[in-house]
Amino acid sequence: MSHDSETEETLGKHVRILGWLHIVLGIIDLLLGMVAFGVLSGFGAISGDPTAFGVMSLIGGFAGAMMLLMALPNLIVGFGLLKNWGGWVIVLAVILGVINLMNVPIGTAIALYTFWIAWKLYNTPAIT
Repeated sequence: MSHDSETEETLGKHVRILGWLHIVLGIIDLLLGMVAFGVLSGFGAISGDPTAFGVMSLIGGFAGAMMLLMALPNLIVGFGLLKNWGGWVIVLAVILGVINLMNVPIGTAIALYTFWIAWKLYNTPAIT
């Protein structure tokens, strides 16, 4: 086995791991959105005031929708990396990495791992 094929195989493993990490991050975002909707709607229901229930449900629905918007790109990148959809996926992963830097600590770790893999892919002629 040549050094280039070992490097390609190792990077392939890292890309698959990164794909799964993005899928997990997307699922976490979806779950947090559902929890936000449930908790905020629950607070409105507990208050006993129909107006408070409506307002809290609306705020919860907005929070849930925002988390869905955050989850979708992570899920797309994750599946794209696993299915090898092309070079645009790693570009989207880097863009998401910049956004995920603010998602301390898990998103930050995944973002740094994304940057490292993108750097390795860019600087490895056998892969490009």
